[in-house]
Amino acid sequence: MNPKNLLALLAVGATSFALAQSKEDVKSIKAMTGCYEVSFNFAETFVHQKDYEKKKNYRSGALEWITVAEETPKKIELQHILITNPQGKGKDAIVKHWRQDWIYENTDLYSFDKDSKWKYKSLSPESVKGQWTQAVYQVDDAPRYSGSGTWIHADGRNYWESSSDAPLPRREYTTRKDYNVMNRTNHHEIYDWGWIHDQDNKKIVRKDGAADQTIVEEKGLEYYKKVDDGKCIVAQTYWKEYAPLWASVRQSWDERLAQKKDLEVKPNVDDIFLYKDVMILAPNQTKEAKELVKNYIVK
Repeated sequence: MNPKNLLALLAVGATSFALAQSKEDVKSIKAMTGCYEVSFNFAETFVHQKDYEKKKNYRSGALEWITVAEETPKKIELQHILITNPQGKGKDAIVKHWRQDWIYENTDLYSFDKDSKWKYKSLSPESVKGQWTQAVYQVDDAPRYSGSGTWIHADGRNYWESSSDAPLPRREYTTRKDYNVMNRTNHHEIYDWGWIHDQDNKKIVRKDGAADQTIVEEKGLEYYKKVDDGKCIVAQTYWKEYAPLWASVRQSWDERLAQKKDLEVKPNVDDIFLYKDVMILAPNQTKEAKELVKNYIVK
């Protein structure tokens, strides 16, 4: 065979494999949508600091609706809506929860540093070939953490894994001051009953001019058990009404992140967190929502 023809054939084969891989990736990402009974389970494991006393295990649960907020050929935004009713009485409480964006062969990454600061990183196309970045955002759509990795589809398994630094989780950021960075290894795996978010975390003290100090490690297991979509009607109704408002919030953040430079935000303004400011707005107050975001950006 002519060498040129062989090279062309190999190129076609590689392209076909990449397209097939990408389709499997998209299928796995979208498999995380739907209505789920979620259980959150965290336990501190290996202690790194003398005299440190491990904290009590954390367990919680709720219903969660996960939907595609926006989609383009190389980006899928999954929005989580939490339904909580701890006492089982009265109306269900709706919480616009975290968001996970999946971006194919992404070269723009915001890496958490510490103290409400993120560093912009430009990645080479070669280093992210075939990979997906999972960019996770807070309740107010501010960045949390981002990591890039390859979806694996082998031996009947479908999973993705990556490590990245993040702020303290919501379950701890109002009660703990003994660490300021969580290094997370996140493992997402799809099953026939739903999916699992498996975490191996390190709680770190980070200071300028000093080496990171790990105080304790933690194991996290979040089980997403698929249930009938009808159980999440209240969340679906909420999102239909408030999706335009939150789209304007995302747009405001996107405009700032598109500047591709380090980011610093205010934890609160006049003791009010951004998510509380936004959640009191009416669905049609999209302009006000965009302006609110700007108040919380330092630079």
